[in-house]
Amino acid sequence: MDEHQNQYETGGAGGAGGPSVCIVVSRYNDSITSILREGAERAYRERFPGGPEPVVAEAPGVFELPVIASAAVESGRFDGVVALGCVVRGETDHDRYISHAVANALAILSAQAVQPVAFGVLTVNSPEQARARADGAKGNKGAEAMAAALDSIEAMAGLLGFAGDGEPFRIGRELTDKAGG
Repeated sequence: MDEHQNQYETGGAGGAGGPSVCIVVSRYNDSITSILREGAERAYRERFPGGPEPVVAEAPGVFELPVIASAAVESGRFDGVVALGCVVRGETDHDRYISHAVANALAILSAQAVQPVAFGVLTVNSPEQARARADGAKGNKGAEAMAAALDSIEAMAGLLGFAGDGEPFRIGRELTDKAGG
């Protein structure tokens, strides 16, 4: 096997055909989060058509995503986790407290577990913005979160599983440069 070949093409750590991924999705704002989940599942199948189906775990709301993602990590069954949710700004600051808490908890979980936990939580000002980011003009952020998780899984496999030859290990897809540079 070429030292830079994707280990999952030959049945690596995630099993034959692809890595094992858990999608943790909030039921709150289900009209949006169900579309994010579908996008994440589609992105996985496009990248690993013969791979195992991602496991879906539902959370009551966005605030519960970190504890359920933590359980997925602790189970040892998954190579990565994708957390999906939608927080729409309200009349109070409640949305900001939830968004900050969840983003921080998921980042800490990923770093401490040394396992990819992708952040696919929309934090928007309106339902229209949510729809545009779920499956509209702004793409599907669930699919983007899955791509980020898979890219991270592969990068970690490259760092942890291959002897270095001095060349950077490059994986994944071409990324958009929003800064225009």
